[in-house]
Amino acid sequence: MISRGLAPLARRRAALLLSLAPLAVVPGVAAAQAPVGSAAASVVAQPDGVSVRRPGGTVRVVALTDSILRVRIDRDGAMPEDASWAVEADVRRQRVRVTPTPDGFATSALRVAFAPDGRMTVTDPAGKVITADAAQPFTRDGAAFTLRKAMPQGEHYFGLGDKTGGLDRRGKSFVDWNTDAFGFGSGDDPIYKSIPFFIAVGGPAGSYGIFFDNSWRSWFDFGHRDDDVLAFGAPDGPVDYYVIAGPTTAEVVRRYTDLTGKAPLVPQWALGYQQSRYSYMSADELRSVAGRLRQERIPTDVLWLDIDFQDRNRPFTVNTQTFPDMKGLIRDMGKDGFKVVTITDLHVARAPDQGYAPYDSGIRGDRFVHRADGSIYVAPVWPGPSVFPDFTQKSTRDWWGGLFAQQVADGVAGAWNDMNEPAIFETPTKTMPPDVMHRIASDDFAARTAPHAEIHNVYGMENTRATYDGLRKLAPNERAFVMTRASYAGGQRYAVTWTGDNLATWDHLKLSVQQIINLGLSGFSYGAADVTGFAGGPSADLATRWFEIGAFYPVFRDHSAKGTPRVEPWVDGPEHLAIRRRFIEERYRLMPYLYALADQNSRLGDPILRPVFYDYPSALRLSCDQSWTFTVGRSLLVAPSPRPDQPIAYDVCLPAGGWYDYWTGRRAGTPEKQEAGQIQSASQATGEATARGDRLTVTPRLDYLPVFVRAGTILPRQPLVQSTSETPKGPLQLDVYPGDDCRGDLYADDGHSMAFRKGMVLRQQVRCTVTPDGLRIAFDTRQGRFKPWWSRIALVVHGWQGDGRVSGLRASSARFDPAAGTLSFDIPDAAKAGELVIARR
Repeated sequence: MISRGLAPLARRRAALLLSLAPLAVVPGVAAAQAPVGSAAASVVAQPDGVSVRRPGGTVRVVALTDSILRVRIDRDGAMPEDASWAVEADVRRQRVRVTPTPDGFATSALRVAFAPDGRMTVTDPAGKVITADAAQPFTRDGAAFTLRKAMPQGEHYFGLGDKTGGLDRRGKSFVDWNTDAFGFGSGDDPIYKSIPFFIAVGGPAGSYGIFFDNSWRSWFDFGHRDDDVLAFGAPDGPVDYYVIAGPTTAEVVRRYTDLTGKAPLVPQWALGYQQSRYSYMSADELRSVAGRLRQERIPTDVLWLDIDFQDRNRPFTVNTQTFPDMKGLIRDMGKDGFKVVTITDLHVARAPDQGYAPYDSGIRGDRFVHRADGSIYVAPVWPGPSVFPDFTQKSTRDWWGGLFAQQVADGVAGAWNDMNEPAIFETPTKTMPPDVMHRIASDDFAARTAPHAEIHNVYGMENTRATYDGLRKLAPNERAFVMTRASYAGGQRYAVTWTGDNLATWDHLKLSVQQIINLGLSGFSYGAADVTGFAGGPSADLATRWFEIGAFYPVFRDHSAKGTPRVEPWVDGPEHLAIRRRFIEERYRLMPYLYALADQNSRLGDPILRPVFYDYPSALRLSCDQSWTFTVGRSLLVAPSPRPDQPIAYDVCLPAGGWYDYWTGRRAGTPEKQEAGQIQSASQATGEATARGDRLTVTPRLDYLPVFVRAGTILPRQPLVQSTSETPKGPLQLDVYPGDDCRGDLYADDGHSMAFRKGMVLRQQVRCTVTPDGLRIAFDTRQGRFKPWWSRIALVVHGWQGDGRVSGLRASSARFDPAAGTLSFDIPDAAKAGELVIARR
């Protein structure tokens, strides 16, 4: 075992050995001959893969599916323990039969081949390289090890969670070590999470992913040291990684979440606007904020309470002087449509003989982590001297989950697990010593003790696991909502997350989108950043722009630190409030679209907020600065200025296929004149289209954010409400933007319970087709038994000119708006399959 302090030395020694070793000169990724004097690799076929003896150890490669490989390398003749915090046992046990080949094996989607020198190459069936080992693919230095892969020039790398450094990881290096990084800079690393998974995009065989399942202080180098080598490794622990083939980025993400788990469907209120502050200091202050939100007609669903609602910052307590009736407060907030989420940090105050139940019951049950000498580990955090639950024991997680009973009884809607890197005060490392011991008694791990150096990166995730499981057990009919700061791969099964203690700067506004994109690609679809910035104070313009961008975050929470200027939406006067409120309102109008994306994520794993290339791979080659352009689902594209603090014009490159301006409903870049009744094809939809998409010039304006809708979208929207607890009044609206592959999805349920698992849902796809005479709109048969809030559906066809006639589904007469270029009509709710035919008059 190498301690955390010695790990950098081990890596430097390994790098030195690599720099002194003779490298074979290999064109591209062609297999090299075995080095002189070394034994050739020996390939032994297995029903599910191969076992390969090569210099440095035995490699075992198995096919879990046709597109997912697991690669493990032995240590001292023994394979690592077949256990994981990220991948459940039944998933790891999956296998497909493979077809043996002389140098490896094949599945229907992959071919694995080992060269005589032991290097592994994975190709698609056409022979295009997915990933290939570089020279000296595996080296050990004691317990430490390094893996090296060839890095093609045209490949780009994404993922690793919310690490800083921009969107693309190429040319950079990173360390996984969960760190309390208050006020982190745009290039600081490590920060709060360790998600050792990346996606390579743009290679000869399309996209692929590698998930390196090692919880130690692992590292990744994307051509930082050697510009043609992708390297990763760890100071100890298993050599255990997965290769996930695409060829599309979406297929890689879906398969990665097949491995590590899908995020559960959140309650609908979690998609609403959320107001927070460190701290709202009293019940009176919280009531005042809630009252102002309703007075100003700012739609809001959630109010958050930070640590000052507690008695002396002790988790699972309430300061009854400032919050004398917590249950009554939460009940009153609920009457006004607000949910309340409270913070519960994982440190437990060491308070013997003081009637503090979490400490007393934890001591009785031996629930806390220990030092190597057997004493309980005690360290200072917010409550003062504190002890820390041993979350790697299932029994401890069960105990912790039960501590939420009073909060659930009081009506608290969700839990906020902060400080769970774990953060420790008054030490340069900001965390526990590496020799603190954790007892493992969980899942299919062999029972043993493990040093904190091994458990550190999964500790926060196991904290959220305990919280999530506890809430589900205490309220089995309700969806649990947990937010975490620290986590590991697979943590999306238990919690949403945010990017931590960011800064109120333009740089951090841009960084937030890049972080949330990479979180989504790493399985954490529900990402957030503190809107307006946690530390410091934003200018009025920065705060307003952040509200505009934040309205498209998966989780939209305004939060700021104690001692900083207030940043509630109204603080900068009526003009800024009007802009901020308009974007919050637009989010609520888009709630049916957002909720359908949440359902899709829970079933498939697709992120809510995505890089443009996720659905439009050619966008990676567009010439505009797309450093924080993003899509919400596949249908909405948001294009902020690459230099948001500068009022200079900039270009937006739209992927080929056609786009509409969300705000005007007109085709982006289309001349105003158009023949009556004409619907342009997708190739015409943005004016002068090219194979690489369209380029538009945008002049920034504080009250405007460029948002575009893909041609071929049916976008569901709803009447404005002040919270999701309010039933919309009026019809469901479907905005139809004709184009290729035209479709939209409807999803509805009761918004909070687990009844959706028993068929109490509404799922329906709506499709459209451009015809020579106009347009056809088809409703598929509805799935599920849930009855929606709407009884009528209003349809608005964009890009239409002239009068039109609608037949089918008892449609009303159509109304043409020449100024907007729309044709509008409505129908009764369409639960069964049916078709509308729209023709020019």
